[in-house]
Formats: sequence, structure tokens, C-alpha cells
Amino acid sequence: MKTDKHPIQRSPSEVRSNLRNLLTQKNLIAGLVLVLMLSGCAHYGTPKNNEIPDPRKADKYSLHDWDIAHIDSDIRFILTFSGGGTRASALSYGVMQELRDTKIDNNGQPGRLLDEVDYISSVSGGSFTSAYYGLHGDGIFENFENDFLKFNLEKHLIYRALNPFVWFSKGGRTEAAIKYYQKFLFHDATFADMINPDRPMIIINASDLGYGIRFSFIQEYFDLLCSELAEYPVADAVAASSSVPVLFNPVVVANYDTCSGMNLIGTTDLHDAVDMYKGQNLPVLISQLETYGEKDKRKYVHFVDGGITDNLGLRAVSDIMAVSGGPDKIYDGSIKPPRHIVVIMVDAATKSNEDMDVSNKEPSAIGVVGAVTNLQLTRYDADSMLLAKTRVEEWAKQLSTTEQPIKTHFINVSIQKIKHPELREFFNAIPTSFALKDEQVDKLIEAGRRLLREDPEFQQLLVDLRGQ
Repeated sequence: MKTDKHPIQRSPSEVRSNLRNLLTQKNLIAGLVLVLMLSGCAHYGTPKNNEIPDPRKADKYSLHDWDIAHIDSDIRFILTFSGGGTRASALSYGVMQELRDTKIDNNGQPGRLLDEVDYISSVSGGSFTSAYYGLHGDGIFENFENDFLKFNLEKHLIYRALNPFVWFSKGGRTEAAIKYYQKFLFHDATFADMINPDRPMIIINASDLGYGIRFSFIQEYFDLLCSELAEYPVADAVAASSSVPVLFNPVVVANYDTCSGMNLIGTTDLHDAVDMYKGQNLPVLISQLETYGEKDKRKYVHFVDGGITDNLGLRAVSDIMAVSGGPDKIYDGSIKPPRHIVVIMVDAATKSNEDMDVSNKEPSAIGVVGAVTNLQLTRYDADSMLLAKTRVEEWAKQLSTTEQPIKTHFINVSIQKIKHPELREFFNAIPTSFALKDEQVDKLIEAGRRLLREDPEFQQLLVDLRGQ
């Protein structure tokens, strides 16, 4: 990766400019915090999900229906985009560019590897990239950088939050953000607009604040709310996926009771899934999902940042597969099993450059919170990767036959895999925000491309596909 100068070298004028920007940003954030502290007004989320008496008759944006309608390839291809603000969005966008430019042969026809992607599971900042692609397809490569990556969204949202009309409105800061997303990014689109045979299924993930449940915006989960996903606004789902607690209000949906008593999640009995995946916390997941049936206690559900419960978007995929009955139920004879299962995980997590252990000075409260959060996410993410890889290999083993074995490819595109120490330090210093400099965005895009292109497992995938 070529740069005009040392990646962390800055001229005096750049230092002064960065300082001014930092002070301005700190003033904005301080003002926002002050508003949050002084504002005692209650905000009420407006549910936008429609009630339906029998969700089984809903227009399907579901895993099983998507498989039947969209998959006719020898490859089952899953992308996952992590959280991390614009940093995550840009890194994911770079990976998509590289997949677009990677040519393969598909059943004798030349094609792009990007066109083989079946699902994109995303959280927080990564959900902006996935949702934009789900709606605009290749239009993402024309407009996404200007519309989002190189636009100072953070400044725009903070100024909106400082507007007194927002303080005393019922919708609050999140509703103001949603209005912006609707106008400039998603244009009043719903999930029905993302049902397209030429694009992957976009799985946007959020966290259920009340019970700590990973919630995926697919019909299988909306079934539990007696609701239809197809008409739900994409902007609201993305806002839920990226709604950092305290800074933003939760996104609220209604939990209707018109379908009470129906068995709506994929398996005949939810508890059947436990026997198939012993030791993988499914009893906890199932007990959590069953709380949506307690209609008198859970009339509304409050969604916040998906990164809280699954910062990589990996666990959501394995959870959906498990509660749907596992691969044997999904590939029930109506769908041909693949020859390859490919998972590319884009991880934009950074490691702090600040080292509190070089001094006996007590770290600040913010420093302690940041360190604890990073420690928890690092350990949880490592566990998520191991669990996802294990499950993918188990699925491949279940579906393989002597005549047609299935090969798995698990590819990790991570900032921490950058080999050059100083360049890795440059990327680790990029904050989790929605206000990055153009230089940072450009380097993140290029990093995504290069990390994927030079990954040994990715190179082996290309060899296997071209050999086939």
C-alpha cells in the first residue's frame, strides 16, 4: 500500500488543523452531553411495524424462502460486517470492491465473486454498507462514498440533537437521525425493496435492550412479534443496529398479540434444536426468544446497537440457522447442497494505542470504561469466531456425501492482520465515529481490498473455484 509520506507523520499545519478539529468535536460532544443531562423530557418511540394475524402468510423476507428463490450456485457465500462507525463501513466497502473485481468462472460463465454472495449479516456501522448495497446494488460504487463515507454524519446528527425542537419532541434524537437516513440514504425504502434475485439477503442485527437478545431483521424474528417485516422501513432497522445507548434513544417496535399460541420459529418444537446443538448456549437463546410470547409483559421491544450482543454479525447467522432447524431442515431436498461454504468476516475492531501500564497514574473514568469495553469485546469476538467456524464445519459435515464433499472457507479480514506496525498503528488510531477524514476513508477502503486479496485462505478459495 503506497503512501506519499510516513502514515503517522504530520506537518505542523496539519497538527494545528487536527487540534482545531479535535477541539471543535469535543465542544460539540460536550454540548450534546450537557443537553442529555439537562433534558428531562420523556421520549416515546413510535412503532412502525404492522400487525398481521398470521405471520405465516406475510410477504417473506425469510432465510428459507430466500434460499429457495435465490440460490442456484455451488457456493453458499456469507459476508459479515462488524461495528465500528464509518471505519467499519469503509473497510467493508473495500472488501466489496475487491469481490466485485475478482473474476471467476460459474458453471462455464464468467462472473464476479461479489455476485456469488448469498447473505450479508451486519451490525452498527457495517449495516450502513450492507443496507445501501441491498437497495442500490452496484450503485453503491458510484454514490456511497459521497453519500455516507465522506460525509460528516456525526456533526450533522450532533447539530440536530442540539436543536431545542428535538429536545422537546416525542421522537427525540433517534427519530431525527432516521429522518436524515430516509432522506439522503434509503429514500423511504422498506425491506420489500431489498427482495431482489440479483442481490444477497441483507440481515441487519440489533440488540434487544430489555433482555439482551440478538435480534435479526428477518421475517422469522418478526413472526414472534405477530408482525410483517416487508413493509418495515430500512432506515429504522439501520438506526436500531447503530443506536448507541444514551447518545440515541432506542428504536421501539410493537409486540402484537394476534398470533399468540402459534408455533412460528422454524422447528416443529424449539426445544428440538437443543438436541442438535448441545453445549452451544441454545437453551439460553431459545428461552430468550420465548419471552416474545409473553405479550402482557412485553408489549413493546426496545432495540439498540447490535454490536452490544454480536459485534461481528457472526453469532446472528449461526443462531438463525440453529433455530430454523439446522442445515438438514433448510436443505430439505428442495435445494441442492453446495460444494463450498464461504464465510468472509470483516472485522474493523481496533486496539487502543494508549498504554495505562507505563505510569502509576490512575486512568480516567473514560479510559477505564474504554479498556473494559475493549477487553469484553475482544474476548467475546474471539469466542464468536471460534463458534462460527465450528458450526460452519459441522454444517458442511452434515451435508457432505461421499460423491460430493463440501469444503469450508473461513476468511477473517481484520485491521489487526496488517503486518506493517506503523501502518497498523495508523488504523488503530482511527476513532469509532461517523466523521472520518477523506484520507482515512481512502486508506480503509484500500486496506479492505488488500487484506482480502492477500489472505492465504482467500487465495486458496480462488484456486479451488478455478480448479473446479
